[in-house]
Amino acid sequence: MAAGGVAVFPADTVYGLACHPEDKAAVARLYALKGRPAAQPSAVMFFDVAPALAALPDLGARTRALLERLLPGGVTLLLPNPAGRFPLACAADPHTLGLRVPAASLLAGVGVPVLQSSANLSGGPDARRLEDVPAAIRAGADLLVDAGELPGTPSTVIDVRRFEATGAWAVVRAGAVAEAVVADAVAAIP
Repeated sequence: MAAGGVAVFPADTVYGLACHPEDKAAVARLYALKGRPAAQPSAVMFFDVAPALAALPDLGARTRALLERLLPGGVTLLLPNPAGRFPLACAADPHTLGLRVPAASLLAGVGVPVLQSSANLSGGPDARRLEDVPAAIRAGADLLVDAGELPGTPSTVIDVRRFEATGAWAVVRAGAVAEAVVADAVAAIP
């Protein structure tokens, strides 16, 4: 990652593509490999909750409490981003940041965040196995990490941008974590 590489790696849900979140050339390579439009955002993935929270000091207490209930896990949270952190991941919407902390990963010891997206062609099926990752993506990546077959359901995407002020949240994409589980986590926040 530090040298501008792009990796195919196993998350807790599906195989993903990752690169350094502040390396413009690496992000452009990742997007080109996927055929992803440049204006479409990606997520920033941390491999532990504590560094994720430390990197986002602008989050309010209620939002932090919700993150601590949902992470790590099979969710991607759309958060307010008033400081414009990780602009390459935010793409056309610098005021929204997608955050992901996987529940389990071979990369649990990685201490730095990565910009990540699923290891598929844009709009294509998610990869449960390394061999399900399109050949062109595997050939164009600098590192392939094989962890065998994964569950295959992508993360649940949850919009919590207004949660701090109003308690509002919405599931944008159904996935690995059921909406009822999210509702229970929300209900536990004072």
